[in-house]
Amino acid sequence: MSQVLDPIEGPLLDEPVLRGDVEVPHLARHEFQLDDGHTVGVAVAGEGVPLVVVHGFSAEGFLYAQSLSRLVRMGFRVVAIDTAGHGATQGLPLTGHNINDYADLLGRAIDELGIERFVLAGHSMGGQLIARLGSRWPERTLGVVFIDAIVGDTWDRMVYLFRVNPPLLAAIGLLLLVDSVSIAPTFSDPRQAMKLMRLVLPTLRGHATHPWRLLGPMMSILRTRSSRYALDELHRHSVPVVAIHGSYDLAVPHRTSVDTARRTEGTLVTVQRGGHSWLLKDPESLPAIMSEMLAGPLGEGIRDGIRAAGVRRRSPTLADVERVCYREGAAVFDLAPRDRSRRVLGRHRSPKYRWSVERPRLEKLS
Repeated sequence: MSQVLDPIEGPLLDEPVLRGDVEVPHLARHEFQLDDGHTVGVAVAGEGVPLVVVHGFSAEGFLYAQSLSRLVRMGFRVVAIDTAGHGATQGLPLTGHNINDYADLLGRAIDELGIERFVLAGHSMGGQLIARLGSRWPERTLGVVFIDAIVGDTWDRMVYLFRVNPPLLAAIGLLLLVDSVSIAPTFSDPRQAMKLMRLVLPTLRGHATHPWRLLGPMMSILRTRSSRYALDELHRHSVPVVAIHGSYDLAVPHRTSVDTARRTEGTLVTVQRGGHSWLLKDPESLPAIMSEMLAGPLGEGIRDGIRAAGVRRRSPTLADVERVCYREGAAVFDLAPRDRSRRVLGRHRSPKYRWSVERPRLEKLS
């Protein structure tokens, strides 16, 4: 079914192993064919509750490898799926300019990987996709984590402006470019800058050789239906929602996540001084935030979902989790790193960002 590619490395061993170093697993990259022949790229590591991660516009799943490797230690099987026209995933037909087409492909990939219940996490455009997936499958969704996502009433109003004046979307693209250039901490942390560049270069090469593949996703953003319907559906089914957003995000305003948390009665996490791609700049901050969220409503939602699926143990075993979160013989089991003993050691560091947590009061929204 799948063709194994070279494993994606997390933080590289660039200094002697010292006290305080931590083990960080590889993410294994694969291509696999859906039943209809569509090729999909995916990176997988870990075991436990499925955490399906969807990247942002012009990115791909493995760019987040450093942060995702750390999430594995929290009991997640990380499954980072490349969206259509990104990474190793084949693009959609020229008629595929609807955001729902991209969500449909992701949904089919999740199904054919044999994943039954999951936590969804989406960055930027990926947030729009997971909102739609979660609202379609609320009974399968254990929680939703939006990261600087293009959802919420403020973003919906921005989309209307883009349709009237398309050059405004180009301005947002320019802001994203500026944000991307500022990601690499060249002077403050040259080692991290080098690691990040190793991850980014394959993505840049792909865009340079196939620049037209980004036209479909861009058009789908312009044609996006209001996100409020999906968010309202998540709220109606009491799906736990966490909206994480950088306070210095110029391309997608922080207000979008305020709207999202308020509409879903979710948890708002504000990353102080974080830009749009703060999670790429510092691989320690997202795992630290997720650890805090697992001690709150998100963790409660995961536990409640597993209990509702039939697991009655106070402390479920790995076998219990796999029984309710995956189909028997799920294809995703075959996509773990081939050599599970291989680890890349990285120095444990404290998160560079600080954040605040609040739960905005639900207001009557139209």
